[in-house]
Amino acid sequence: MVQDCRYSRLTLYFSAGRDSCFIFFLFSVWKCLFCFLSSFLDGQAQVLLRQRQASITREPTETAQIECVFEGMSRAAFQALYVHWYRHLPSRAPELILFIQTAQAYYDNDSYKNKYSSKKGMNICTFTINDINPNDEGTYYCAYWQNHRTSKPQVACTESCTLSGRLSSAESHTFLSWETNSEILQKEHENQITYVCLVEKFYPEVIRVTWTDEKNEEVTGNVVKGDTWKATENEEYSIGSWLTVPVENKDKKYYCKYEHESQERSLPTQGID
Repeated sequence: MVQDCRYSRLTLYFSAGRDSCFIFFLFSVWKCLFCFLSSFLDGQAQVLLRQRQASITREPTETAQIECVFEGMSRAAFQALYVHWYRHLPSRAPELILFIQTAQAYYDNDSYKNKYSSKKGMNICTFTINDINPNDEGTYYCAYWQNHRTSKPQVACTESCTLSGRLSSAESHTFLSWETNSEILQKEHENQITYVCLVEKFYPEVIRVTWTDEKNEEVTGNVVKGDTWKATENEEYSIGSWLTVPVENKDKKYYCKYEHESQERSLPTQGID
């Protein structure tokens, strides 16, 4: 049975200015490409893996930390899980980096010991990549198994983080300014209202967009998220997201929430012209 889950993507940008060089690690949450579930953990609901941050920033040669947050299981169950980390480089097959159950990580190749490490917390498994460089470009996956002794995984879910490198001038980029570059537009047609949430001129390109209702619960039905597009020659990007609701919900308040490396903000639908 194929289950729906979520995964996060980490993108690594190299940005070289005249005096310094910066690396941008960008996280964004998308629908999971695949989440294979052959059975549930004993009496428990499906476990959710999520990524907290939309993005973080690091300088080159430093470290990047990717966190798999496990929700829907007890601490004891989490500590008993085997968590695997995989790397998928362009034009190459995915490869296992390491796996960890308790405190000790087991590496597929001894040469990985200085480059990668992992540890478990209360309900978080952290994967650390040391001395970041352009050769780290690829996609990184977190998967879990309940028991290594079974012939096949009882539970296997995937969280991925993609690293990609690009050289560009740091001085030419400005981070997102919410006050001047975000707005919600409204259009009523027949028995429906469509809200368009537009964010313009931000960098880096990865941004997380969600809709919530008055109870602060995420709205997923009748939501369309557009692709990010490059709006200017200065590597600035824009994105739009659409929410369609029945016209009888006109007096209800919805919020469009953006999470970007610079900051986050929720825009209400009420009060717009």
